[in-house]
Parts: sequence; C-alpha cells; structure tokens
Amino acid sequence: MDSQTKSDNCLGWAARDPSGVLSPYTFSRRPLGSNDVSIKITHCGVCYADFIWSRNKHGDSMYPVVPGHEIAGVVKEVGSNVHRFKVGDPVGVGTYVNSCRDSPLLCAGITVYAPMMRHNMNQPGKSLGVIGLGGLGHMAVKFGKAFGLHVTVLSTSISKKDEALSLLGADNFVVSSDQEQMKGLSKSLDFIVDTASGDHPFDPYMSLLKIAGVYVLVGFPSEVKFSPASLNLGMRTISGSVTGGVKVIQEMIDFCAAHKVYPQIEVIPIQYANEALERLEKRDVKYRFVIDIENSLK
Repeated sequence: MDSQTKSDNCLGWAARDPSGVLSPYTFSRRPLGSNDVSIKITHCGVCYADFIWSRNKHGDSMYPVVPGHEIAGVVKEVGSNVHRFKVGDPVGVGTYVNSCRDSPLLCAGITVYAPMMRHNMNQPGKSLGVIGLGGLGHMAVKFGKAFGLHVTVLSTSISKKDEALSLLGADNFVVSSDQEQMKGLSKSLDFIVDTASGDHPFDPYMSLLKIAGVYVLVGFPSEVKFSPASLNLGMRTISGSVTGGVKVIQEMIDFCAAHKVYPQIEVIPIQYANEALERLEKRDVKYRFVIDIENSLK
C-alpha cells in the first residue's frame, strides 16, 4: 500500500515484524528503465493475503513488508520502449508483480473470473453454486448473474441471506450446515466456485454437482480431502486457480464495463489500514476495503 511522494522517495505503510502492525515507511525505487511504467497510485484494495504476509502466517515474510496488490492509479512517466501506455492513462496492477478504478477486480475479481471462463461457466441457463460470500464470493455471484446463470449461495451463516438475495441478486441461498437444505440441492448444480479458506468438508458440496459437473477451488483451506466416489462416480472435475494474466484481466475489465459489474466496496483512508486488517480477520467487511490513497495524503 504505497504511493509516490513529492520527493524522489516513496512513502508506504509497512509491517516490521509478525505483529503485522503497519506504520509509515520511506523507501527508494530504482530509476525508471526503458521498459518501465511509473504509476501514481490512487487506490489500493485490501486482500486477505495482505493480512497473511504482514503477519507471517506462512512463515516466509521478509520484513519490512509493504502489502497491497490491488492497485489502481494513473501513469505519470513511461520508459522509451513503452508504447502501449502514455502519461495520464488510468491503469491497474494486480498480483503478477512483487509488490480500477475498481481495485478489487485486479485480485478478487480475476481470481474467480479466470477459472469461470476457463471452465465455460458463461453459459446462460446453467446453474452455479458459490461457497462463501466474501471478497471473492460476492464477485463470483456477480459474474454468475452477468453470465446468465442460476446462482445459489452456499454459506454457514444465515445472516448473509438477505444480502445474497437482495443486494447481490443471487437466485437461491442455502445454509450449508442444514442437511435437509443440502439434500434438496443434490445433483442440481453444473458448477461450483469454492472461495472458502477456512477448513470445511468437500464431499457434501461435491454431492451437489450434476454428472460431469465442475468444482473450482480458489480458497486456501489447510487440506483438501474428499472420497474418490464423490469424484469418480459422477465423472466430476475438480480444479484449482489463483489469478490471471494481463490478457484475461483486460477481458474481464471490458466485460465489467459492458455489463456494469462492480465490486461492493468500503472506501477507507490509509490511516485506517490496521483497523481494516483486524476487521478483515473477523470477516467484518462487505465485501472489500479499498484505500483511497490519493485523498489520504492531502
């Protein structure tokens, strides 16, 4: 979560240790190269991955850590070999570098859009189940509806029912811990997009797929375990995915613009970043924090 200051130095908010507490941090970038694009960052989404690496949850963080990979801004300078972009262009930077106007599209959005397109989920009239209704899940619902799918949200929390149906436009809501509701959905879904990162059983969800149904996992539970019968007897496919490249991201942005698909966001100043990470851990966000960096520094 960084931005360019008036000097040659960059000002970011960094974690210095596994406490994950963010505070202002000044650093320098290398000079602009012939193939580089320099961006004035205006907005940045807050992803659960920012929480993970700022607090060293995977044991591989290298401090200081300046989190933030859902970046939107404006081109301020280009190298001599750059011809696709010019000064003043609005641009976005996603998860494919080290570090959109709708920032969450560049991580949460593409994380679900890419596998949905890869597995031909853009077939009107087909049925989609979405497990989890956070940053990724709410975008899967929005894309599903834009593709013309019949969308069912599967959640452990009944409190999300009204939002799923009224705000996001899902067609159906099922409490996944209710065996009767789950039984009523048996073998009815063509596709499932599983966005849940908490540990959960897979067999009950696999049983909801039709013959030759597709199950895509984009969350990160600690293990994936299911009966071979859940897969083999139904000729089902299970697939994993993380993000997408520049070409598919541009395709997604164009699709969102044409179909008016926008993430639900809560805009915050950079000074609220620590509170945002605390709330993110508690799943207390609907459905993505976006830091308004440009106005935070005024």
